[in-house]
Amino acid sequence: MPIAPPSSIREFRQLHQTGLLLLVNAWDAGSARVMESLGAKAIATTSAGLAWSQGYPDGDLLPVSRLLDAVASIARVVKVPLTVDMEGGYSNEPRAVGELAAGVLDAGAVGINLEDGTGTVDLLCAKIEAVKRAAASKGADLFVNARTDVFLRGIGPAERRVEETLARARRLRDAGADGLFVPGVKAPTDIKAIASEAGLPLNVMAMVGMSHASELESLGARRLSSGANIATATLGRVATLTTEFLRNGGAVSPPEAGITYPAINALLNRA
Repeated sequence: MPIAPPSSIREFRQLHQTGLLLLVNAWDAGSARVMESLGAKAIATTSAGLAWSQGYPDGDLLPVSRLLDAVASIARVVKVPLTVDMEGGYSNEPRAVGELAAGVLDAGAVGINLEDGTGTVDLLCAKIEAVKRAAASKGADLFVNARTDVFLRGIGPAERRVEETLARARRLRDAGADGLFVPGVKAPTDIKAIASEAGLPLNVMAMVGMSHASELESLGARRLSSGANIATATLGRVATLTTEFLRNGGAVSPPEAGITYPAINALLNRA
């Protein structure tokens, strides 16, 4: 049986039914626990941030053993639902992707992201079907958020991207997807069209120039992910502080937002 109780999976599904789920993306147990303490209703992983924290570049290169260890460590310290970015599943073999999803489920997650990237829609559909079978064999209804990169990669003419996204969405839904993730889409008219016609809760990614969360909700989006933005900004801050320290050897700037040594230790004491 999966570590995450069925009630946690149901809770995560319900968060996609009304309103807009603001989903922060963590990269390790510490970042996840801090995010939870600030009121996050659920936690997602960022594939980029998690890969970087393990010493690998983003792009389906993280060893699955490292992924599973990281998921288990995050699930150990948070009580809110956890969903995991599995990139393309780290394999082009659907059965292997299904087995990995079962491992992620056992590690404590209630959902996953699975992307087409540069692959075909046929392949992503086959992976989703394999994931659903693997989860069902454990008596769990794992939430599969299917990501399509039509907008992110600029696939096809701009005026046809909504149409192409919806065509993919229909196939992904038929394969068993529970949500549709369309990173890169920004225009309100595009978001509204996809949200109203996809037949799946729409997940968009926070980007510069995007509408405010309240407007995204009114357009029909049901999930807004921070993506790799927080992890990238954090590493940028590390770079700034390191540069200052190496320049003059002085103490780093005072901690921000009350995130002090004692505060962090106290957050993790619960685990």
